[in-house]
Amino acid sequence: MHDFDKVLNRQGTYSMKYDTAARGKPEDVLPMWVADMDFAAPPCVAQAMAAYSEYGVYGYAEPDAAYFDVVQDWFVRRFGWHVQREWLVITPGVVNALYVGIRAFTEVGDGVLIQQPVYYPFELAIRDTKRTLLVNPLVYENGQYTIDFEDFEAKAQNAKLFILCSPHNPVGRVWTQDELARMGEICLRHGVTVIADEIWQDLVYEPHKHTTFATLSPQIADITVTATAPSKTFNLAGLQLANIFASNAVLHRRFKQAFNDSGLHTPSLLGLVSCKAAYKHGEPWLNDLLAYLSANLDYLRTGLNKIVPAVKPVDTQGTYLAWLDCSGLAMTADALDDFVTNKAKLWLSDGQAFGVGGDGFIRINIACPRATLKEAFQRLENAIKN
Repeated sequence: MHDFDKVLNRQGTYSMKYDTAARGKPEDVLPMWVADMDFAAPPCVAQAMAAYSEYGVYGYAEPDAAYFDVVQDWFVRRFGWHVQREWLVITPGVVNALYVGIRAFTEVGDGVLIQQPVYYPFELAIRDTKRTLLVNPLVYENGQYTIDFEDFEAKAQNAKLFILCSPHNPVGRVWTQDELARMGEICLRHGVTVIADEIWQDLVYEPHKHTTFATLSPQIADITVTATAPSKTFNLAGLQLANIFASNAVLHRRFKQAFNDSGLHTPSLLGLVSCKAAYKHGEPWLNDLLAYLSANLDYLRTGLNKIVPAVKPVDTQGTYLAWLDCSGLAMTADALDDFVTNKAKLWLSDGQAFGVGGDGFIRINIACPRATLKEAFQRLENAIKN
């Protein structure tokens, strides 16, 4: 069993998460916002990185056959998805791939469909590239999110591209095979290309199961570009590597050309080293991680019910991000942010940033030692008492 209770001091380590003052936050806030973990990566990654560092040559890199074999084996074993080497484009990250994909598959002014509240770089990428934002708002009822398929189809008729978040950040839904198939069939009917952001695919809690969008049918695979990365799974975001797959040769060529046109070509050397090590040897660590995160979610639910029952955690089926319904506090969004930041001294993600339907919610990262969660609850309890 790996030790996830160890508290690491991340101050002074170039950590965006802990760089509070530079982002206008009080220095004494507890950072639980951005989606990286407060755990060391699997030992196999550190060992592979150390071995390569000792080798001492850090030139331009290209993935070799052994790298692809390990990546392919990961997706076959875990998702029954048989990726091919000619489908692969390696990018620095999934957000980079979103920008590349929008430029590859749409023109200025074209409609791009997303499902808010959703990871805010989706909207930023659409607006930054001067495309038209189309929103299919998720439906929130009885602590659960579902899809308004009638609205989805209406919006799809004006879209060239749909960006799917699966599993969904921040609401934590793991979409069912039926839900995914309905979205895929609508996109097929209306000639909509799909970028499936599946970066959270490995972080799913039983009994839920992630379905790779491109495995639903050959027809759906033919309109899909799938964005994956080891970064969320193994806490490797700073190593700048994502594996993007397109089985359709035309989509692959257009994506690759747009990527090259962005001035990016060769992948991160240590990104390749870490991804290969993690996918080859990191699965036992991941299994232990999922058990620890599941226990953290239980601790969060129990603690909120005890300290502030008006805050309701949405059912988190995947990701290590808990989406909290704070509407029961009857606070404005600004008042809620002030209470959390300046009274409770917690740095969480403001729900407004995630777009339509985000008001009255906050997002908290529970990928941390239990002691950090305990500290967060102590701060929250003190703020309420005071």
